[in-house]
Amino acid sequence: MTLFQPNRRALLGAAGASFFMAGVARGATTDIFPIVETRAGKLRGLVSGGIKVFKGVPYGADTSGRNRFRPPQPVKPWAGVRDALDYGQIPPQTPGDRRADYANLIYLDIQPGGMGEDCLNLNIWTPDLTRTARKPVIVRFHGGGFYGGSSNSPGMDGEMMARFADCVVVSVNQRLSAFGFLHLADSGAPAEFAQSGVAGLSDLAAALAWVRDNIEAFGGDPGKVMIMGQSGGGAKVSAMMAMPAAKGLFHRAVQQSGAMIRVAPRERAKQTTDAFLKTLNLGGGDIRKLQAVPFYDLLSAQADMEASARIRGEAPGSFTPVLDGVALPRHPFDPDAPAISADVPMIVSTTLDERSYRQRDFDQTWDGVKAMLKPRVGADADAVLDRYRQEDPAASPYLIQARIISDQGRGASFAMAERKAAQAAQGGAPVWVYLWKSPSPAWGGRYGATHGVDVGPSAREIRGALQGPEANNMRLADELSSALAAFVKTGDPNTPKLPAWAPYDRARRTTMVFDNPRSHAEADYRADFRALWLRYPGPAA
Repeated sequence: MTLFQPNRRALLGAAGASFFMAGVARGATTDIFPIVETRAGKLRGLVSGGIKVFKGVPYGADTSGRNRFRPPQPVKPWAGVRDALDYGQIPPQTPGDRRADYANLIYLDIQPGGMGEDCLNLNIWTPDLTRTARKPVIVRFHGGGFYGGSSNSPGMDGEMMARFADCVVVSVNQRLSAFGFLHLADSGAPAEFAQSGVAGLSDLAAALAWVRDNIEAFGGDPGKVMIMGQSGGGAKVSAMMAMPAAKGLFHRAVQQSGAMIRVAPRERAKQTTDAFLKTLNLGGGDIRKLQAVPFYDLLSAQADMEASARIRGEAPGSFTPVLDGVALPRHPFDPDAPAISADVPMIVSTTLDERSYRQRDFDQTWDGVKAMLKPRVGADADAVLDRYRQEDPAASPYLIQARIISDQGRGASFAMAERKAAQAAQGGAPVWVYLWKSPSPAWGGRYGATHGVDVGPSAREIRGALQGPEANNMRLADELSSALAAFVKTGDPNTPKLPAWAPYDRARRTTMVFDNPRSHAEADYRADFRALWLRYPGPAA
């Protein structure tokens, strides 16, 4: 008698399971978890929609302890395979404040990865891991001034652009605030800390060197690298154009709403540093004690220093790059465009209503706008306001006020473009200029074409709160991302998806206007407003 009669379906299922497990054992999952070998060791990534993603990749050593305030140190090689499946640490910083509506639009509080000084890491998105693929490379620097933000935020995701432009996208984290820009050289610190005031910029140069040395393993072309950044990221692009350590490591540059013409002079940096050290009850010579203070105590001391300044009615000192004379031997774009990057073509841009993100008086009146104007233009306040109202009769007093402040601060971007154009006229690489005019739909269009409204479209993203999935936004994202895709590949942003876009020069000042219902190129766009604020110059943007 037969004691057991096997079920045919069960046998087939068991055989299938055995076959599947054998496949796993033979490495069938390598298409999902690709492994790449860098100079420091092997990395395991993850495939997302066909794009290979590697996150939290170290390009420098931990910056805590003896490495604090020093130039970035090399990564210690590792054995085996290191997971690069999630974000690395973000640099120490004060958390984003969600009490402002604008902060919620840009997800300022969402910075995954944890916080710490082991923050010299980058993220990579690539369509092809073949070493001979030679895809162009976009390296993105995050916004947030020199005090906040990270490349881990939702707006820095590179998957959509990597897929669309068939390129490698890299986003970079680096030291911020006192950790990256505490100028100790004039406050008694040893000579090895002479470049502490530009450590955060040296981090970026080290990241670009890492790209040069390793990006072929991710299918990238180290000879075709474009750096780009918005706001604080744009300021970082400005600085890289003048840094000897970055020379030859990038070949195109895109500066969005962050033109940095000058950096802090040593005298002012020393004042900020001394105030910070006083808060800690330490001196510049107490370097080992400074390096031993927990990072959260340093960050708290920085917040205390800034709060005390506000109580005294003073502008709080801020930690920004310093003209140290060595790592940064000159101001980025003053008195002219830097010669070391004369061969690098640029795109320089702003948005129409940049400063609306800083204005919260949404119930502003026309009388209030006039009161704001009078200290700036005196008896011409009525005439200036009338000209703005004629340009855009439907705009609210709040938005017109923000536009005026934006125009007054746009001088830095104009200066950068004109100085780069003057260099081009002498045989240097050209510069192109755009202005983003199409307003954000957020809050019923209240903010207009505010600061950062072009960040998502530049990465072919419209899922953020400043944009949203709407046909016109997709058209704009298609136009701008296509121009950037052309620029990284050829050094020229012209694309069939936009009208002809001539380089900027002082004769025509051609500007591409990203607008609704269509974008267009125009010579000396809004020339009367540019000329107006040359007569009444204000602070640089």
